[in-house]
Amino acid sequence: MPSKTTESPSLYRHLEQMSTIELLTNINQEDQKVALAIREKLPEIEAVVDAVYDKMKDGGRLFYIGAGTSGRLGIVDASECPPTFGVPHDLVIGLMAGGDGAMRRAVEFAEDDTHLAWKDLSAYAIDEQDFVIGIAASGSTPYVVHGLKDCRERGISTGSISCNSDTVLSQAADYPIEVVLGPEFVTGSTRMKAGTAQKLILNMISTSVMIKLGRVKDNRMVDMQLSNNKLVDRGTKMVMTSLHVTYEEAKQLLLDHGSVRAAIDSQS
Repeated sequence: MPSKTTESPSLYRHLEQMSTIELLTNINQEDQKVALAIREKLPEIEAVVDAVYDKMKDGGRLFYIGAGTSGRLGIVDASECPPTFGVPHDLVIGLMAGGDGAMRRAVEFAEDDTHLAWKDLSAYAIDEQDFVIGIAASGSTPYVVHGLKDCRERGISTGSISCNSDTVLSQAADYPIEVVLGPEFVTGSTRMKAGTAQKLILNMISTSVMIKLGRVKDNRMVDMQLSNNKLVDRGTKMVMTSLHVTYEEAKQLLLDHGSVRAAIDSQS
C-alpha cells in the first residue's frame, strides 16, 4: 500500500519556536485546504447520500463505525440527529472501538480487534435494510476495515470516509470517499485536518439525507425537539412567520402541539 499522507512529515518545522500568531496563522492556512479538497469529492459524497437515502426511506438505519477521533465524530453526528430532526435515537447509530467509555478515554488496542465491530453491530440486529459507514483517517484501522468486510459478506451496503489514497478501507466499501489533505500541521495528528474533513462530510451526509426524508421544510428544522428555552423561542418564531400570528399565539400553538410542524399543520 502507498505511504500514508496522514503520517507524512509536517510542512512546518520547529513548531515550538513559533509565536502564538505564527502557530494560529499556519494552522489556519492548513485548515483552508479542507473545504477545497472536499469539493473535489462531491460526486462520491453524492453517491453515499443517495445510497443511504434509498435504505432509510424504506425503513433502514444508518450506522457509523470508527475508532479514536473518527469514532467520536460518528457518535457526535449520530447523537445530533434526534434533537435536530426529531428522528428516533435508534435511526442513526454511532459505534466506536471500545464502546461509549472510549469517548472520553482511549481503550487500549480496541481498534485492533478484527471481530469487535461486527459484534457491536450485531447487538442492533443489523441486516440488509441498513447502511454502514466506516470512518478512519488512515483507511487501515482493523476495527473499521473488518467491520465493513463482515457487512459485505452479509449483503449489507457500506460506505467509507478516509484521508489517504487507495486504502484497504476503500476497497472494503461499496461507496468509498477518500479526501487527501496533505500532512497535518503536527505530524500524524489526524484530529486536525482529517478530523475536520470527516466532520464536514458527516454533516453533509446526515443533513442531506434528513432533508431528502422530509425532515426540513423550506430551510427550517420543523421537527426539532423543544428541549430548552432557546429552541422553544426558535420554534415559536418559525410558527409566527409561517402562520402570521403573534408571538404569544405562536408559542401557545407550539406548546399545545409539541412541534413546529404539528403547530403549522394544525392551522392548515
